[in-house]
Formats: sequence, structure tokens, C-alpha cells
Amino acid sequence: MPNSPSGGLGHVPVAVYSCAAEPPAVREAERRARNYADARHWHVAGVWSDDDPAVPLDTRSGWSAITGALSSGLVRGIVVAGAAHVTNDAAQFAALGVVIRDRGGFLAEATNSPSRHTPGQHERRRSLFEAAAGWTPWGRLIPGSVQ
Repeated sequence: MPNSPSGGLGHVPVAVYSCAAEPPAVREAERRARNYADARHWHVAGVWSDDDPAVPLDTRSGWSAITGALSSGLVRGIVVAGAAHVTNDAAQFAALGVVIRDRGGFLAEATNSPSRHTPGQHERRRSLFEAAAGWTPWGRLIPGSVQ
């Protein structure tokens, strides 16, 4: 099992994998997957790629190297820039994730997660912190308030 769950934070060794016919697409996929791993404080233990998406996944040399790294314990998870690098659809991606989880690892897709901040959230939090500290912008207007 991973040191932290998929999507969680922690020092977890992962492999970055991509499969694209064009080298710029491989580099962009690697960059996205690395950024995703870095944001979760996962350690990128290795980067593998293949250059022919038409080849079945289980016969790709890069993918075979990753599954070997997973089996040996070198990595605990696999990060891909998109599901299309390893499967044709979401159902296949979910099934592949189950297979990898059964082997003690996890599969993560480097998605662009939506912002967790709502409009005005920063200002509301600042007001709450100031109120908790006993400071109000109207302190001079409230008798007995401490400034």
C-alpha cells in the first residue's frame, strides 16, 4: 500500500509514464505529471515513455519497466498526464487502476483540478481571523472594544 492514499500528500515514490508519437507531446505529458506529483510531495523515482499509442499497453517497453518497478517496490504509484496515455476510455482506466491497486500501488491521472477557492473567500477568512483576534475595523465605534 502507498504511504499516503492516491490524491493525498506525503513522500511517496512514483513513476511518471507517457505514451505519444511526438516528442513534444511526451515532454508536455511528463511536465504535467511531474507537476501533479510535486504538488502532492510525491518523489518522482523515474520517468518512462513509449512512442506508439497503437501498441497494446502490456507490450510497451516503458510500461513493462514501470510494472517491474512497481513489483520490486521501487515505486508505489504511477502518474500519467491523461488516461489516454494508458487506456482508451474511463472504464478501462478504472479497471487498470484496480489491477495496480491489487499489486499494492495506485494509478493517478494528472488532472487540472478546479480551484478550491470561492470568490471573496480570502476576504471572508481575513475577517474571521481578525474577529477571532478581537480586532474589528469598527473598533472605535464600539464602546469597550480593545484596539
